[in-house]
Amino acid sequence: MQMAEQQELDLVEISPNASPPVCKIMDYGKFLYEQKKREKMLKAKSAQITVKEIRFGPQTDEHDYDFKKKNAEKFLKEGSKLKAFVFFKGRSIIYKEQGQILLLRLAQDLEELGKVESMPVLEGKRMIMYIAPKKKK
Repeated sequence: MQMAEQQELDLVEISPNASPPVCKIMDYGKFLYEQKKREKMLKAKSAQITVKEIRFGPQTDEHDYDFKKKNAEKFLKEGSKLKAFVFFKGRSIIYKEQGQILLLRLAQDLEELGKVESMPVLEGKRMIMYIAPKKKK
């Protein structure tokens, strides 16, 4: 403790269970500052995953499908996850097979850009499918 006071630094206990206890003389405020700085750098480097949505109807026309497929390609190239869903209004729920075919067709068209995370699942009036972007080599 005297050595730490002479150097005007802090005496930090590293391993209290060891015998004798292990201590280190350091500037504790500077240590905390550098640790926070390191954590901030790691947080900045971690990629934020965004989820983009594309909505279809059970009887989506060819032109509309192509337009939405282009947007889906753009989203996957950006590195975003894609949530594609078919929304059934009113009695259109009887066309759930068409909705599933539409989503599977989209998955097949986007096969080289992304992989299917979850197959089409019917939740209420929506049939949802997730596509994650493939890693770039």
